[in-house]
Amino acid sequence: MPTIITSAIISIAVEAGQEIMDVYKRDFTVEHKEDDSPLTEADKRAHNVIAKGLHEADPETPVISEEGNTVEYEKRKDWESFWLVDPLDGTKEFVKKNDEFTVNIAKIEGKYPVMGVIYVPAQDVLYIGSQFFGAYKVTGVTDKLPLSEELLKQKGEKLSASEPENKVHVIASRSHMSAETEAFINELKDTYSDVDVVSAGSSLKFCFIAEGKADFYPRYAPTMEWDTGAGQAIVEAAGGTVVRYEDNERFFYNRKDQTNGWFVVKSF
Repeated sequence: MPTIITSAIISIAVEAGQEIMDVYKRDFTVEHKEDDSPLTEADKRAHNVIAKGLHEADPETPVISEEGNTVEYEKRKDWESFWLVDPLDGTKEFVKKNDEFTVNIAKIEGKYPVMGVIYVPAQDVLYIGSQFFGAYKVTGVTDKLPLSEELLKQKGEKLSASEPENKVHVIASRSHMSAETEAFINELKDTYSDVDVVSAGSSLKFCFIAEGKADFYPRYAPTMEWDTGAGQAIVEAAGGTVVRYEDNERFFYNRKDQTNGWFVVKSF
């Protein structure tokens, strides 16, 4: 992927994060969509920044965003590539003001993510993963812009997920712990001597796998494609895997129904 695109996507994610923080630092109202999920001014402002930025940086590639217009399957089924965006992942966390919300931007080619950026605005931390140059974490990213691929390697922390040995960490959503997830954790106890459970909001769960803070993330509850594309790119670039629950095959995108099935993220 051209380094100019990589640099532009990082800057777009950070700019969207700044829009989010402008809303976060003051009182704001919360609307609800038809599915009862929350929506704020921050979601909308971040979407506008990202949609405009991607069109300028890569005008030939279409964009699917959670806050954008729905694109019918008949129109998108033959797309060779597209940007997959969640302008504010973890709106529930944003409303709770616990700092665990992110900006997610992924590049999908064919059916699979080839690059992903996750920016954590409240922490000014950015995660990026690409099949072309690996996975990195950059702290204090705002002061390091613009970031080319070469500068990423100089200023970022290289991420490398690896298979656990005796002690494992399982990451589970605070909002979506299910009986199936509890059963998964109990099964791990038959294989590993020590199983610890850690929690995080939004797509930070993928980031924890990529940077070695967790080894398994079972998600046995509904998500959408834009919730997972960027995280999958980062995990895979760090050496981990994201597989479907039903057949253990690699998770893929641009399905007719953009609601995700169950999946498991592993550090190996």
